[in-house]
Amino acid sequence: MSQSTHLAREIATQADDWERVVGRLGDVAAHLPHPGERVATIGCGTSWFMGQAYAARREELGQGPTDAYAASEHHLARGYDRVVLISRSGTTTEVMEVLDGLRSAGTPHVSIVATAGTPIAEQSDATILLDDVDEQSVVQTRFATSTLALLRASLGEDLAPVAEQARAVLAEAGDTAYGPLVDAEQVTFLGRGWSNGIANEAALKLRESAQFWSESYPAMEYRHGPISIAAPGRVVWAFGEVPEGLREQVEATGARFEHRDIDPLADLVRLHRLCLAKADAAGLDPDAPRNLTRSIVLT
Repeated sequence: MSQSTHLAREIATQADDWERVVGRLGDVAAHLPHPGERVATIGCGTSWFMGQAYAARREELGQGPTDAYAASEHHLARGYDRVVLISRSGTTTEVMEVLDGLRSAGTPHVSIVATAGTPIAEQSDATILLDDVDEQSVVQTRFATSTLALLRASLGEDLAPVAEQARAVLAEAGDTAYGPLVDAEQVTFLGRGWSNGIANEAALKLRESAQFWSESYPAMEYRHGPISIAAPGRVVWAFGEVPEGLREQVEATGARFEHRDIDPLADLVRLHRLCLAKADAAGLDPDAPRNLTRSIVLT
């Protein structure tokens, strides 16, 4: 895989990043949600989607009610035992506003950030600093996936096999990892349960890095309307569990059905590689997505 951009170099380290970050769990576990607590996550964009994946997985594993909110659309007044805030930059305006409210209310919270000395890092009850997975590219990859790896490990999941799957994806030749997908005119991503957050993130990554038309839906919802855009030359990519009959229905439209029986987090790394290939094919710099900056600070 070419290492010619910041994004490419950051994508390439993810399997090692996950193992290193998960290795810190013993040092930070006391700050993360405990089984039985009522929990909310807060983030924007990619951080919101990582929160979605964690929240659904935490509930699937029976560890307590968990909600994931976009920072601008939260319902924290419902009452939570602990809130997890995710912000790579530590300066995201909407997350800072939520943090102010949590401090005023005395609600226990922890922030996961990549940049030391920032307002969110300095003002939170507790901060988990993942500065070793910070990124120079505007497009988030390794900070977000490492955050999710840590949160999943805190639920008791073993991330070692997931990291090995990601290594295999990173080492794979491009023609088998994503080759036929480079020429697709449109991709729709599907998920079930916790992989809905992964599907949402995958669609965002293609839009950011390659200015490419992509959408995401819960897999069971896809047949309630969105399947109407499936057609030859288009792709439906499913993460995780595939509902019975869905592959056959998609293939009947002439669209390509894409799915691998690997952990959705590892399969997201395969999507990251497709983002690089699509950006290259379009003559775009994936480190400089249109209309975006590394941190969204509203004035």
